Amino acid sequence: MALGLRLPEAGVPTRWSGGRSQASRRVLRKINRLGALNRAGLVLLVLITLMLLAVPLIAPHGPLDNVGRTFGHPGAKGFLLGTDEQSRDLLSRVLYGMRTTWFAAFLVIGSGIVIGGIIGLTAGMAGGWVDALLMRFTDVFLALPGPLLALAVVSALGASLPHTLVAVMIVWWPFYARIVRGEVRSIMSRSHVEAARMGGAGRLGLAFRHVLPGTVGPVLVTASLDIGALILTLAGLSFLGLGSPAPAAELGAMSARGLTYLLTKWWVPVMPALGVFVLVFVANVAGDAVRDLAEG
Repeated sequence: MALGLRLPEAGVPTRWSGGRSQASRRVLRKINRLGALNRAGLVLLVLITLMLLAVPLIAPHGPLDNVGRTFGHPGAKGFLLGTDEQSRDLLSRVLYGMRTTWFAAFLVIGSGIVIGGIIGLTAGMAGGWVDALLMRFTDVFLALPGPLLALAVVSALGASLPHTLVAVMIVWWPFYARIVRGEVRSIMSRSHVEAARMGGAGRLGLAFRHVLPGTVGPVLVTASLDIGALILTLAGLSFLGLGSPAPAAELGAMSARGLTYLLTKWWVPVMPALGVFVLVFVANVAGDAVRDLAEG
């Protein structure tokens, strides 16, 4: 008995066909067009993030554990990167330091996107004196020197990683405010936004449904390229003593404290510096890949 059901014709996509969406296929095609180094960068980005999430499980020892003899050479008695002046395993300390720096950079980037996005969206949508006021407010923060501000914050509140992150957040969000504001002003002049406005879309609906999605690409590209620079900034501030006090495992501080042994026990300051190099290299290669994906 005919039930009036109509089966989908072959080759016609439906909700139940289980095929990937056109957007997913476009992303896959763009990834396939990337160079081998860029594809490797994306893979390394995922792998290093997962690895650093699992550091408490994969690190041979705790970052503060005294587990061997002092100044053990790399590879000696199972210590792949050697030990430091207090007989702590450098591999474990470098892994914990990389974990702290990596996720601290993502935290600063995320806060910059949220704060800068709100201010940039408000300025771009409102225009007029609101736009001018918010952009002059942004310019004030752009003029603040990050390292000097970090010194001031740490001097006032005490040396710690959270205080340093607050100082860096204060000077990092204006870049995203500028980018979002520029993109919003450009998108506001496009025909689909005008059509939505004429169709009765409210201000909030217009902002979050028709304008804000258009800013995601440029912001994502900027954020991906910012990670490497931010890692260097955080490591540099830690090197100057603006991070967590000793004996915390922070890459910059570990290199600074080990400089005394550079000519005799070279691995003590060099291994943390190599950790910074690995993070910045992966971040920059992955950032280039994200940029190529956005432009492709």
